[in-house]
Amino acid sequence: MLKAIKESAAFLQERTNFDPQFGIILGTGLGKLVDEIEIEHSISYKDIPHFPISTVEGHSGRLIFGNLGGKKVITMQGRFHFYEGYTMEEVTFPVRVMKLLGIKNLIVSNASGGVNPDYAIGDLMILNDHINLIPNPLIGNNIPELGPRFPDMSEPYCKDLITKAENIAKNNNISVQKGVYVALTGPTLETPAEYKYMRIIGGDTVGMSTAPEVIVARHMGIPCFAISVITDLGVTGKIQEVSHSEIQKVAAIAEPKLTLIIQNLITCI
Repeated sequence: MLKAIKESAAFLQERTNFDPQFGIILGTGLGKLVDEIEIEHSISYKDIPHFPISTVEGHSGRLIFGNLGGKKVITMQGRFHFYEGYTMEEVTFPVRVMKLLGIKNLIVSNASGGVNPDYAIGDLMILNDHINLIPNPLIGNNIPELGPRFPDMSEPYCKDLITKAENIAKNNNISVQKGVYVALTGPTLETPAEYKYMRIIGGDTVGMSTAPEVIVARHMGIPCFAISVITDLGVTGKIQEVSHSEIQKVAAIAEPKLTLIIQNLITCI
């Protein structure tokens, strides 16, 4: 795997000659943050050696190099998921590549289902922890050059970045929640009993991404910040049939607030 990571990074460095400070992963329906980036390079995943190809509607499948908030960023406009049939190494491969390209922080967004009864559709939730129920991406031979065999996960999400984001939200009159994200394999949305279980074990939202990417980032010593858009509810009495297109629509409505927080967070670091 290390050879492939290095080959992808070398290809991108040769094509872009870019020195990024931030990596950004954009989730379902949240790709328009790219409109705020002063784009220098845009490369399709299919053109990058060893990169998977995003197959999910709402994930454009491009790697964007440019400036946002006065900082150099690499942005994944579309991510990869375990349910697409990729291995966990493939799902998290781009995070490894971004590390070799030089990112100092990782910012992740996602659309998720709220299981906290105090949450409403359209809320933003800053992640302060997660419960990973997807196979761990570090299973298998460890590569010491990338990180330790047993990485510490006592602070998966950077407390300093969380505080900065909360202050940005407060200063812009944006209400934000803060809580625990439960990562499942998907692709089915959860049953009422599964939603109840996620709440019992300590979850506030549930989704199909983010935790594996953060685990790999922390393995490599990258501080992480993540934020969810609550696109549907898994709360008893509020559960309704929902489609992927409806999830995309809710995410798109909340996107301007999320974009403002991310852009200002990057500016102040």
